[in-house]
Amino acid sequence: MKDPVGVAEIAAMFGMTRQGVDKIIRTKSDFPEPEATISAGRIWSRVAIEKWAKATGRGIVETGA
Repeated sequence: MKDPVGVAEIAAMFGMTRQGVDKIIRTKSDFPEPEATISAGRIWSRVAIEKWAKATGRGIVETGA
């Protein structure tokens, strides 16, 4: 997987807390499924999160460039 992100990175992308991201993950049925779960937690591809953000009209604060 290229450019994996965890909850902390997703929080930075949206300018919110990790707890806020956890709430989105729990309550939004259209949130992407994690690509994998490792000892540090769940991980997603940055591309999947960016596509979800665009599709749902959520602004990304940080691009991780």
